[in-house]
Amino acid sequence: MPAKDPERRRANALWAIGNRWGNIPAELVEQRRRHKAAALEQHIREVVDSAPPLTAAQRDRLAVILSAGRTRVEQPLDAA
Repeated sequence: MPAKDPERRRANALWAIGNRWGNIPAELVEQRRRHKAAALEQHIREVVDSAPPLTAAQRDRLAVILSAGRTRVEQPLDAA
């Protein structure tokens, strides 16, 4: 399914062009990073909107996962 957001469509097109010709400039790498972040943000919004309300402890654990500097959570999310 094609991306509906014009910025994401443009990012896909630019990446495909660079990839096809074997020359991916730094700005395309940055564009791809932004595209992936936008896709992740959209997915997170969809999941959060469809899920029941989170407890404060669950929100804190998810924040740890998403924050830089820490790569794992000590306990599973449903332990709280």
